[in-house]
Formats: sequence, C-alpha cells, structure tokens
Amino acid sequence: MRVKTTCPQVKAVKALSGKRLRVTFSNNVTKVYDCRPLLQEDVFRPLRDEGLFRCAQADPHGYGVIWNDHIDLAESELWLHGEPAERDAGSDV
Repeated sequence: MRVKTTCPQVKAVKALSGKRLRVTFSNNVTKVYDCRPLLQEDVFRPLRDEGLFRCAQADPHGYGVIWNDHIDLAESELWLHGEPAERDAGSDV
C-alpha cells in the first residue's frame, strides 16, 4: 500500500544569486533550491536570463513557483529537493 506524501504549499519565494531560490512554505520551513541543473532542460533555458529568473513568484494558490505561463516548479519538487536554509541564506550574495 502506498502512502501519499503531502508537501506544504509555497508561501513566499525570493530569487538569490547563483540561480537559487529561497522558498518559504506554509509550515514556515524555509529551503534553498538550486535551479542550475534545470537550466540544461529546454523548458528552463530561458531562466538563464537573470532578469527573467529574478521574476520568480509564489503561485497564488501555493502550488509552486512561477515565472510565466510556460515556466514553473511544483511545490513537491521544491520541498523534496530543496536544502534547509541557513539563517544567512536570505542574503543575496
């Protein structure tokens, strides 16, 4: 029997340097997600443009991070593969 895993919804997102996202979830856990590996995939290549990458925003319903009508990341991907944020991970260095 499979156990369904429910991931918390995305509450807020901030684009960081190095193509990383600082994501705060509905349970107030914050993780940092590295987008660099995704940039090799066709759908994510436009995110190489820093201006577009910085436009990241939380989906209004909490189901992930969106950039435009064609590029988004699900909350489960961010939750399962994001790294716990350190206190200083919010800096944009």
